[in-house]
Amino acid sequence: MQTNLADFIRNTPDGDEADAILRKCVHCGFCTATCPTYQLLGDELDGPRGRIYLMKQMVEGATVSKSTLTHLDRCLTCRSCETTCPSGVQYGRLVEIGRKLAEERVPRPLRQRLTRRFLAGFLPRRMLFSPAMRFAQQVRALLPRRLRDKVPVRQRPLAWPTAKHARKMLMLAGCVQPSMMPNINVATARVLDALGIETVVAPQAGCCGAIRLHMGYADDALNDVRANIDAWWPHIEQGVEAIVMNASGCGATVKEYAHLMRHDPVYAEKARRVAELTRDLAEILPPFEDQLLAATRRRGIHTVAYHPPCALQHGQQLRGGVEHVLRALGLDVRLPVDNHLCCGSAGTYSITQPRLSYTLRNQKVDRLKALEPQLIVSANIGCIAHLQSGTAIPVTHWIELIEHMLAAN
Repeated sequence: MQTNLADFIRNTPDGDEADAILRKCVHCGFCTATCPTYQLLGDELDGPRGRIYLMKQMVEGATVSKSTLTHLDRCLTCRSCETTCPSGVQYGRLVEIGRKLAEERVPRPLRQRLTRRFLAGFLPRRMLFSPAMRFAQQVRALLPRRLRDKVPVRQRPLAWPTAKHARKMLMLAGCVQPSMMPNINVATARVLDALGIETVVAPQAGCCGAIRLHMGYADDALNDVRANIDAWWPHIEQGVEAIVMNASGCGATVKEYAHLMRHDPVYAEKARRVAELTRDLAEILPPFEDQLLAATRRRGIHTVAYHPPCALQHGQQLRGGVEHVLRALGLDVRLPVDNHLCCGSAGTYSITQPRLSYTLRNQKVDRLKALEPQLIVSANIGCIAHLQSGTAIPVTHWIELIEHMLAAN
C-alpha cells in the first residue's frame, strides 16, 4: 500500500510507524474472514481492511468524521487479523495510532466523553475501584442485570503461601483483579509455591496501561507504564527470574513496554528488560508438567471447555500451552469451533459497545455449552467475568483449576 503522509505527521514517531505498517498491507482481505465485527455487521469499514483504509486517509490529511471514529470504536482490538495476515501487518499498533488521531480531531458527544473519562480514571485506580466493587458485591442481587453482569460473586479468599524459596518471580496483581477475583492471584502464588517458586508482588505496581491505551489516553497509559517499571526495578536488580502474568490482556501490554517506551531516554532500556522478563503462565508452567502431575489429582473434574483469550492467542501469539498443561494433568480439554474469535469482553468494550459485545458473548457461550463441559476455563479476567454472565456453567481461570487440584488442599 502506497502512502503519502501529511505534514502534521510526517517524520514523527507515529507517522514513521504508521507508514511502515500501512506499506505492508496488500489489500488481500484474508483478515475479514476472522474479524468478529465484520462477521456480525458485514460492513467493510467494520473489518480490518476497511479500518486500515480509514487510518490511511487520516495520516494522509483527509478530514476525519464521526463515522471514522465509530468504526474504530467498534474494533475489539482482538488482533485476530494479525494472526491471519500473510504480510505481517501489525494492526494492533496501527489502530492505537489511529484512535489517538481520531480522538484529537473528532469531538465526542458529552455523554461519551464523560463515560470514557470516568472509565479511564476509575478502573485503573485500585483505591477507588476496590471499595466500589466490595459494595457492589454486597448488594449484587439488587443491581440491574447489565450492572450485575460486571460484578462477580465474591470469592471465599484463599490463603497466600508463606514459604520462602530461593527462586522468585514477580507478579502483576493488576488493577481490577484483586477485588473482582482475588483468588486468581492467590492460586497463581500457591501453584508456583508448590513448584518451589516464591511469588513477589510490588505494592506500587498497578494498571498495566491497557485500559487507557486502548481508549486513546496514550499519555496517561505511559504514566502507568513508568509507575510499574519503577515499582518492579528494585526486584529486577535483585534477580527475579520473571514477571508472571495471569491476565493475558495485561501480559500482551507489558510485552509491548519496550515498544511503547522506545523514545523515552530514561525508561527505554528498563522497559526493554521488563518486556524481556515478562511471561504468561502458559509459558511458565509447561516445563513443570511432570511436577504438577505428581502434585495434583482431578477431584471430580474431567471435562473442561477452554476459551483462549484473544490477548493470549493473537496478542502474545501463544497457543497450545494451556491445553497441553491441563491435558497432561489428565483432563479432557475441549475447544469450541470458533476458538479463534473474541468473546466480546475486550476490556471496556462490553460497556462502550454493549450490543456487539453481548451478541459475541452469546455466540461464544453457545459454542462452549455445545462441548458439554463440567467447567469453562480461560486465561483473562475480562473473558471470565463476561462469559460467566451468560451461563450457569462455572467459569474460572485455569490456574484456579490447577490450584483446586493440588493434592495438599
